[in-house]
Amino acid sequence: MPDRLHTFAAVMAGLITGAGLALMAGVFAQREVPPAAQPVVVAAGHRLLDEVTERVRQDYVDPVEGAQLEQAAVEGLVASLDPHSAFLDVAEYDEMRAKNAGSYTGVGIEIASLEGRVAVVTPIDGSPAALAGVKPGDVIVAVDGQTVGENDLESAIVRLRGVSGSHVRLAVARDGEPEPLTFDLQRSRVHVQTVRAAALPGAYGYVAITQFTEATPGDLERVLADLQSDVATPLRGLVLDLRANPGGVLESSVSVADQFLEAGLIVRAEGRAPDARFEMNATPGDALHGAPLIVLVDHGSASGAEIVAGALRDHGRAALMGETTYGKGSVQTVIPLRRGQALKLTTSRYYTPSGASIHQRGLEPDFPVTAGPEGVPARAGADDPQSDPVIRTALQYLRDRSLGTKLARSDRS
Repeated sequence: MPDRLHTFAAVMAGLITGAGLALMAGVFAQREVPPAAQPVVVAAGHRLLDEVTERVRQDYVDPVEGAQLEQAAVEGLVASLDPHSAFLDVAEYDEMRAKNAGSYTGVGIEIASLEGRVAVVTPIDGSPAALAGVKPGDVIVAVDGQTVGENDLESAIVRLRGVSGSHVRLAVARDGEPEPLTFDLQRSRVHVQTVRAAALPGAYGYVAITQFTEATPGDLERVLADLQSDVATPLRGLVLDLRANPGGVLESSVSVADQFLEAGLIVRAEGRAPDARFEMNATPGDALHGAPLIVLVDHGSASGAEIVAGALRDHGRAALMGETTYGKGSVQTVIPLRRGQALKLTTSRYYTPSGASIHQRGLEPDFPVTAGPEGVPARAGADDPQSDPVIRTALQYLRDRSLGTKLARSDRS
């Protein structure tokens, strides 16, 4: 397997900022290759393109720069291929790489445009913003004294960027407060917590993975060790929550699946180019030592989440509970370009160990369970997972499965 980065991601409502990390729209998977690895031969005589370009230059009501026309032509060409291919400008490419790393330098807030205002979705646990008292729902009105108005999301991201140790002054409007609140925040390295865990009654565990970054496998190992310490006896089973997980780094999702598998194929990819065809396999060692595993999925479980769910089920290691998954089974290669830009191009389709393609189909759950009356599943990593009826149903499944195993052993003795 070449030393390249494969990733999966999806539409996300907010933008993680402070390091300028804007989560890009579109469900995708990606691999990075050096520019020299992808020679390009440009064909001559694009008469239609040349004719239209020249007409725009001469006759459009406003003057248009040549570079602007060139970029627009590239963006349109790539976007016409499929929904997951795209041209990335310098900022988008930088943000994508920062997102995949799972840590960045900033103030640690997730923000989004809500009804024309730039609002805080959530501060990241332990970040400068969270420690200073920034709260979900706060509306950003100024950064370093510069007003943040309607549709200023991108500029707010840029202003919140900075090196570790530098300061930024954030002003927010909060319901119930007559005047804006100001926070003097010192930027620092922020680790995005993608794995949360809680002990469940009866020596069972709950783990939620919100996305797959480079740090996720290590975080999973840590929380599983903590869970084992909390229950003081071997875990009798685990609820693995992948609902609303849009994907992330492919190697990360494979590593997560590997932590519960002793051997076997995890994912296979097929494409036209030689390096677009690959297989990834499990290595010996099961973190649960064979204890029952149930995976929660929903319509927002995509790409890397589907890789994990599909591999665990195909190997008979876990059952799926919830709703049909998103159904995203293609891989994109991210090719750096000369000016710090990049091309994200669909190059492969991937398959589960059984050979199934989930593209535009998704994975059907073994046990269909819909969300509660509110229609929104519990936020991954919630303080009280037992308040979620889907998690309670999954726990009951594990208890029944454990009881069935004991009865089977009794019958054989």
